[in-house]
Amino acid sequence: MRIKVFAARPDEFEAFSKYEKKYGHELSLESVSLKPETVHLAKGYEGVAFLGNCTVNREVLKKLSEYNIKYIASRSAGVNNIDFSAANEFGIKVSNVSAYSPNSVSEFAVLSALSLLRNLPKSLKRSNINDYSLPGLIGREMRNQTVGIIGTGNIGIMAAKAYKGFGAKVIAYDLYPKENIDDLLTYHSLDYVLKNSDIISLHCPLTEANHYMINKESIKNMKDNVVIINTARGGLINTRDLIDGIYDGKILAAALDVYENEVGILHVDHKNKMIKDSLFNELKSLSNVIVTPHYAFYTDEAVSNMVEYSLDSLKQFEKTKKSSYQVNK
Repeated sequence: MRIKVFAARPDEFEAFSKYEKKYGHELSLESVSLKPETVHLAKGYEGVAFLGNCTVNREVLKKLSEYNIKYIASRSAGVNNIDFSAANEFGIKVSNVSAYSPNSVSEFAVLSALSLLRNLPKSLKRSNINDYSLPGLIGREMRNQTVGIIGTGNIGIMAAKAYKGFGAKVIAYDLYPKENIDDLLTYHSLDYVLKNSDIISLHCPLTEANHYMINKESIKNMKDNVVIINTARGGLINTRDLIDGIYDGKILAAALDVYENEVGILHVDHKNKMIKDSLFNELKSLSNVIVTPHYAFYTDEAVSNMVEYSLDSLKQFEKTKKSSYQVNK
């Protein structure tokens, strides 16, 4: 299959070269994202591969349909950037890579939680000015925490195992609870998990139903001094309400690898430039908030998986018109 690859990063090139040969594709790599202004680059190709920060809306999908492209593959797990109603209307089959190494994100979530519990960011800032005093650095031990996992897919389950490995009590909420994992976690209602967790760790996809699930009302019902970890999608949290919860003292700290308006901010070098997003600037100015560049997934194994699974999916589409990675009809 002749495939146009959008948003290709240099760190993916080795994997593209390897799996292009394995699956017998012909790839054309573009560094630009897929969006209405760039979709014309896909003309003449049979398939498209893209990332989660691309804009796969109705306009893009209509153009792809006009180019007779029937198969597209996201190299990301999240699919909130895709208009599935339009994809189905235009007969375009879509896949994602939700099965890529779940350890990458789950390990990062626990790393972030441990860093906040032990005041590591504050300690590192002090050490930069030769301040090695102790006041204000007293922490909490993970084994004494109740961790609430929201979303128990592959990543959520691995995160639960990692938190459990430090001795934490793990409770969870998911629309579709898994069976035979009572030794790992206990399922409860979303309200129960939010009210009884010392650490809330988000691992669910973003949908219309859970947009802003962390908001003024849900924060009000949380434990005092709660820690919030988000390595999933920025739109799960109302950032204004989160900041207000920190100011009010309800939220002790937060680690955010994603941001609700991150496109054009994260994954971009803004050195010596002003970021024109006052909410984001306020967020990252807070001493008890860790903001990272949406790179929890970013390990050698995960990057390789994401490239391979997307190309494998397109090969399956080519051969059988369906894929084991398919996420729409």
